[in-house]
Amino acid sequence: MLPTERIAYSAISERPKLTLPGGKRLAVWLIVNVEEWNPKETMPRTVLTPPAGGSPMPDIPNWAWHEYGNRVGFWRMLEVIDRFALPAVLAINGSAISAYEPIAAAAKKRGWEFMGHGYTQKNMQKVPDEREDIAKTTDAIQSYTGKRPRGWLGPGLTETWETPDLLHEAGYDYLCDWVLDDQPVELKTRGGSIVNIPYTQECNDVAMMLIQHHKASEYYDRAIDQFDQLYADARDSARVMALVVHPYIMGAPHRLKHFSRIFEHIGRHDGVAYMSGEQIYDWYLSQRPQAAGGVR
Repeated sequence: MLPTERIAYSAISERPKLTLPGGKRLAVWLIVNVEEWNPKETMPRTVLTPPAGGSPMPDIPNWAWHEYGNRVGFWRMLEVIDRFALPAVLAINGSAISAYEPIAAAAKKRGWEFMGHGYTQKNMQKVPDEREDIAKTTDAIQSYTGKRPRGWLGPGLTETWETPDLLHEAGYDYLCDWVLDDQPVELKTRGGSIVNIPYTQECNDVAMMLIQHHKASEYYDRAIDQFDQLYADARDSARVMALVVHPYIMGAPHRLKHFSRIFEHIGRHDGVAYMSGEQIYDWYLSQRPQAAGGVR
């Protein structure tokens, strides 16, 4: 299906009101992306352009740049997340659970939701068998946590024409790749519907730091401006705000304080609910029962 066949246009101003529990107005969810980069393949992203061009292997500078995040950066970020008692969501490659088991253990201990993020950090359009990749990712998470993942985030937000169909058939309740709204929306699949929960490309450290090359404080500035506007927008109907971070980016020493300051600002506002992806999905379903996924 074309994107326009999966989702009809809907003006947010014309929808029925959404109400969060306890009189809250804005749901905020924090997604921590943990990935495994295969040193035998081209690196998914680079901080240093190879001096002679091309895609050399091994690409030690760029592989090591990412590896720093899992060895050091994650643990630096975890101190902030613990300090503010945030219910983070771990978007993790299936293979990364065993490759970086202490990270998975820390998330499991804290009751974080595990969200499927591909089996390895590879464009879903380049995966040899997408159905198998989804199944391997699902099995890896379920084997480790004892619970099937309910949400999915494509590596680099990538999808094939079939991805929503395959996710629905695999039992997923929601995905996050369709960054087109401030409220959950339903996507059609060939077997029923699947919910897309608002994610972000704007408050995403990959976009800001690696693509747009902003200074570290831009993450704080933009997150606060985003929060303030969404908080105001939610006066009549609830909204959802996502914050997206990667350990090799926001876990770098010069960026961490800007990550921490965001939660100090949010904490000065009433009416904010920190939620996981599955909590947002369950809440949305309570407001829109027709969004249930249909026959699988």
